[in-house]
Amino acid sequence: MKRSLRVGLTVGLVIGLASAVGNVPAVAAWEPVRPVEFIVPAGTGGGADQMARTIQGIVTKHNLMKQPLVVINKSGGAGGEGFLDVKSSAGNPHKIIITLSNLFTTPLATGIPFNWKDLTPVAMLALDEFVLWVNAEKPYTTAKDYLDAVKQGTGTLKMGGTGSKQEDQIITVAMEKASGAKFTYIPYKGGGEVAVQLVGNHVDSTVNNPIEAVAQWRGGKVRPLCVFDDKPMSYDEQVTDGKAWKDIPTCKSQGLDIEYLMLRGIFMSPRATKDQIEYYVDLFKKVRDTPEWQDFMKTGAFNTTFMTGADYAKWVETEEKRHELLMKEAGFLASN
Repeated sequence: MKRSLRVGLTVGLVIGLASAVGNVPAVAAWEPVRPVEFIVPAGTGGGADQMARTIQGIVTKHNLMKQPLVVINKSGGAGGEGFLDVKSSAGNPHKIIITLSNLFTTPLATGIPFNWKDLTPVAMLALDEFVLWVNAEKPYTTAKDYLDAVKQGTGTLKMGGTGSKQEDQIITVAMEKASGAKFTYIPYKGGGEVAVQLVGNHVDSTVNNPIEAVAQWRGGKVRPLCVFDDKPMSYDEQVTDGKAWKDIPTCKSQGLDIEYLMLRGIFMSPRATKDQIEYYVDLFKKVRDTPEWQDFMKTGAFNTTFMTGADYAKWVETEEKRHELLMKEAGFLASN
């Protein structure tokens, strides 16, 4: 009897413990416990800044995070300030950064101790186009018209762009090599300032992203001549004067065999955990599902490619090699 009683008590205890364990709530996945710094390694008003602030607005409006998302511009040293800040924040999941081509060009041009592998890849949000723009008051209606004028100007016509030895100047040098034209390149802090300079006729052209010049195009202040892609943009909604993004011809069709698309992606600080990465991947998937994001993609004529994980890392690695070649051809690599 005593033995049977002991067995009964033991079995009952095991069942009771199992029942109790079953009632314990599952451990919640990681989420931010304080405000998240959203670093923009570029100036205000440019494409990266506009995208970051659009994301901030969407997250706030739809209550996608319990903690605030705080946009901070760190454009010093062609964005190097922002990249080094995140690199030095290892183990801090409350700091993320939105990237553009200076992810590659800044370390290649300056030699700063930074490489994209110092960060944790999260997601590619989109790819950004580049368009050749002129002031709408000028007579140029095709890229050929404008490049003929640049050739006659023998270096006097000005190309405004974001930063030195960055994507805008890489495209400018590629245009010079492809056409025989010669520009005077004028660097500014961001795409917003570049657009203002073109409207004011302080420069003769820019290669701003669509989102950086759409307001000026809609206002009749600037004119697009061609897009640096292998095919026209797909957006067919009218932007201004009966024209849509799809109506802008490719630069290839205008005799400029140049293609250039730019990353708009997210990285975290080093040593991020799987749960932390998954949190942000899930967050940006939710952002992409909102009507505000869809409107932003249309307004800026973005290529909406989305990548995460190994696919994203592989894409970035390939782009790094491509930019090293482009920078070498342009003579922009830092001397050892």
